[in-house]
Amino acid sequence: MMEEKDVQRLLDMLYGMVDEAKGAAFSSDKCVINRDEVLDLLDEIRGKLPLEMKKAQELIRARDEYVAAAKQEVEKMLRQAQLDAKTIVSESEILQQARQKGNDIIRRAEERSKELYHAANVYTEDALRRTEEAIQMALSEVQESRTRFRAASAEKMQEQREKLNKPADSENEAE
Repeated sequence: MMEEKDVQRLLDMLYGMVDEAKGAAFSSDKCVINRDEVLDLLDEIRGKLPLEMKKAQELIRARDEYVAAAKQEVEKMLRQAQLDAKTIVSESEILQQARQKGNDIIRRAEERSKELYHAANVYTEDALRRTEEAIQMALSEVQESRTRFRAASAEKMQEQREKLNKPADSENEAE
């Protein structure tokens, strides 16, 4: 069974590919990478991003459901406390306890909600940042390769022109 690669693993592979790439001639900060391999990794990353986003949305949805359930539980407890308070002589004491308990539950639910929201935001921001960095690195490599290719191609064309012009110059000088 093939191991499923997550976005972080793919980004690590892309980083490793660039880090271990053979250095380009006459350059300490440029390298040669296999374009098809890099593009394949970028395609895989692009394919995994919706899954990463879905996971983050599921975290947010779970948080919202937790908060809603906690609020319903608080409302239920408050209603019950109000009914109990009507039938008991120490109405104010029971109601005060119920309100305190309800407030404690709401406070805890809100704290948990903030934690889940923060965790989801951190996760999503980190996944997007890592993906953006990987894509930017790959794009820079492709742009640099394209520039080097154009320069090399122009140089070869110039050499060919010079070779073609040399025999014609030699004939003109002989006449």
